[in-house]
Amino acid sequence: MLRRLDLRSAALNGDPLPRPATLRGMLPRAEVDVDAALAAVAPIVESVRDRGTEAVLEVTERFDKVRPASVRVPAGTVTDALRDLDPGIRAALETSIERARKVHDEQRRADVVTQVVPGGTVTERFVPVRRVGLYAPGGLAVYPSSVIMNVVPAQAAGVESLVVASPPQAEFGGLPHPTILAAAALLGVEEVWAVGGAQCIALLAYGGTDTDGGELEPVDMVTGPGNIYVTAAKRMLRGLVGIDAEAGTTEIAILADAGADPRHVAADLISQAEHDPNAASVLVTVSPELADAVDGELERQVAATKHTERVRTALSGPQSGTILVGSVDDGIAVVDAYAAEHLEIQTADARADAARVRNAGAIFIGPYAPVSLGDYCAGSNHVLPTGGCARHSGGLSTATFLRGVHVVDYTEQALRDVADQVVTLANAEDLPAHGQAVTARFGGGAR
Repeated sequence: MLRRLDLRSAALNGDPLPRPATLRGMLPRAEVDVDAALAAVAPIVESVRDRGTEAVLEVTERFDKVRPASVRVPAGTVTDALRDLDPGIRAALETSIERARKVHDEQRRADVVTQVVPGGTVTERFVPVRRVGLYAPGGLAVYPSSVIMNVVPAQAAGVESLVVASPPQAEFGGLPHPTILAAAALLGVEEVWAVGGAQCIALLAYGGTDTDGGELEPVDMVTGPGNIYVTAAKRMLRGLVGIDAEAGTTEIAILADAGADPRHVAADLISQAEHDPNAASVLVTVSPELADAVDGELERQVAATKHTERVRTALSGPQSGTILVGSVDDGIAVVDAYAAEHLEIQTADARADAARVRNAGAIFIGPYAPVSLGDYCAGSNHVLPTGGCARHSGGLSTATFLRGVHVVDYTEQALRDVADQVVTLANAEDLPAHGQAVTARFGGGAR
């Protein structure tokens, strides 16, 4: 089922693998053209900027086939959704919230005061973003888990004003899915907007007036995954608002040796493939026998899964495949070059092998830590870098919502002691007024 790329010849010949940049060009990867999506998104963003909520509702009606009575969901409707929530789903969401809070509360940074010299200190204060818009997708699936993964770290950081936005659903009268509303209620979020897509990102950035005359206050930052049009809107509006990342379609890579269970490997590849026809599922293994067995399991399990066609399309696409390597060391080099959103390590010494990986959004060790655990109840965050961005970026965390602000506090003598050096450097950069701003405090000279 999975197409194959054989990189074992290097090991057989005693040669090193290609350099990381070359490897990246060889490995399966979804083709995501955000620039092309910008052409479609730009008129929507500009229309929302110029015409506000009326433009939002027009675009919503065109794409979501429903026109909400208002953008902001009434508070009573959010409360009712929690009251009507299936008890089993509520218990599962509460477990997810509890574990996520344990992890994200530990990430809160304490202010750091450094005495540079006597009388001179620099303090790094960690200040939360004031108002944040948290996006929960609503396309091929419903994602109350994404509400949790966005809201919990924002609350842990101390963000004072939160709005959860999710697309309106025609079958629910133009409201977001009831489970999205219930998750928001469980988290104590009172402001929920029934809007999705590029128009949502634009409305979050520009703000507006709701159909009842109420203010839709703009936000300082937008986080959360979405489709390519959401990503394009985030790129277009970056600067006016902060963003977490340009999220692409989901991806999983599994590094496995001959001891891995092919049933587990196949099930995990399928678990991410069911998100989207463009989702990427990649197996990196030293064992051709395991690769064959996984292909057999995929044929059997895909036929039995709910979203068979979606999964089959994802697994057979150019973004998915099996990479054969000559050694686990080579496998680690390959997964480092790939920099997967989700990386599972299913090798004989999985914990040690995982410790050698540099590039991954999240790493799952051994047979009992599947990606699905991280999606819901591990306590980790599932909003992670895609498309190789794990080489330079991390996933959503409490730190995402905190800004480090340096506070400089020097006495007169501490400034005098370094004034000559400041003047020297200012003159070296041909910026004499910089130096004069110091010497002016001492009657024209430091001493």
